[in-house]
Amino acid sequence: MQACHQFRQPTSRRSLLQTSACGFAHVSLAALAARAAHADTVPSPLPHRPGLAKRVIFLFMWGGPSHVDLFDCKPLLRQFDGREVSAEVWKHGSPPGGRILGSPFRFHRCGDSGVEISELFPALSRHADRMCVVRSMHTDGSAHGEALLNLHTGSSTFLRPSVGAWISYGLGAESENLPGFVTISPPRGHGGVQNYGSAFLPAKHQATAIGAAEIPVAKARISNLGNDRIPRPLQRRQLDLLQSLNQSHLQSSAADAGIEGLISSYELAFRMQTSMPGLLGLEDETPATLSMYGIGEEPTDNFGRQCLLARKLSEQGVRYVQASTDYTWDHHTRNNSGLRHECARVDRPIAALLQDLEQRGLLDETLVIWGSEFGRTPTVENGDGRNHHPAAFSIWMAGGGIRGGLTWGATDDFGFHPVERPMHMHDLHATILYALGLDHTRLTWRYAGRDFRLTDVHGNPAVELFRSA
Repeated sequence: MQACHQFRQPTSRRSLLQTSACGFAHVSLAALAARAAHADTVPSPLPHRPGLAKRVIFLFMWGGPSHVDLFDCKPLLRQFDGREVSAEVWKHGSPPGGRILGSPFRFHRCGDSGVEISELFPALSRHADRMCVVRSMHTDGSAHGEALLNLHTGSSTFLRPSVGAWISYGLGAESENLPGFVTISPPRGHGGVQNYGSAFLPAKHQATAIGAAEIPVAKARISNLGNDRIPRPLQRRQLDLLQSLNQSHLQSSAADAGIEGLISSYELAFRMQTSMPGLLGLEDETPATLSMYGIGEEPTDNFGRQCLLARKLSEQGVRYVQASTDYTWDHHTRNNSGLRHECARVDRPIAALLQDLEQRGLLDETLVIWGSEFGRTPTVENGDGRNHHPAAFSIWMAGGGIRGGLTWGATDDFGFHPVERPMHMHDLHATILYALGLDHTRLTWRYAGRDFRLTDVHGNPAVELFRSA
């Protein structure tokens, strides 16, 4: 601290900051002014029109659940179980090789709308009239790493910002004390931090990670959130000194989005020491709420905590929250028993999340998405498993202006390929941005001599999925 006192000269920037009535607000305003002065270089991060949703919760099922066992009922699978499909039966070109694996699970028409949902989701099926099931998803990349990066960033080839980072950039944060993007139990493999990074966007738009996929949420922490060895007033003085140096660099460079992001990130990290610990705990929740999410019970405790934490973060203004399962849906063997186990872990918590958001008046302004990197083959692998299948799979959405009780798109009679309203991953990303009032063709960032966007040069939003369309 002696060196710190020596630095404090009457005319230093640090002294000006400490004695100014505005304090650090001056630094923030200066950064914003510099950004506004260069709006021709960096597009203004504002909604392009009023959004139907204010925020997103993405429930990521890591590994690739089987669409034909959960949300895309195919009676012919059972009829052809153990047999190969002949050219006479297959009506979409050359039939795929391999024997068909029939699904043992019953599908029920649920709600007033009659959306077909597998018996493995009894709790979720009660919310069928809130859900839009998209059966015609397809993507690029048959390996998990490629498909995860396509899902989370729109590209498996180049380092690109993640969906949550783009949304944070486009909308900003609703709360001064919380980040715009939080990922709960994120995967460490298959792209790792790239799946929630900010790439060339300012650092403040990358996700704040809580734990990792293999760590139980009850034991998960945010790295470096606090420092018990140094009192907060002293931390504030240290940060002011550091930020004055950052501001000096910013002024000398006229405008630097990286430095601006660094200034904002440091300040947010300091404020999070107060705001985040209370959100991570469950002490303020009623026993009835904990029971609804299945917290304190098996097998629902872990994902129940994730879903409840997602609700709490969204309620407090986090724009994009992702909750992820562990790498447990990759059923190359024992597909049927594996699905029973995994669905039992997430069914009740997801249903509770939808109910909780509805009861709190948050569902209409929160877009909830369930999905994965790809689906599984209708053909058998390893006796009782299914292989990766990026050519066709299902997701569903609810809230955020979505037309509930809707089934969108269709696959062929065996679930191999989309035959109606195909939705590529780029289309899904464009649709998510549309829900938030963001035009995917105009949400860009100038980098390496060109304007980049989440959807690259592709994508069309499925506006018909929304009530106002």
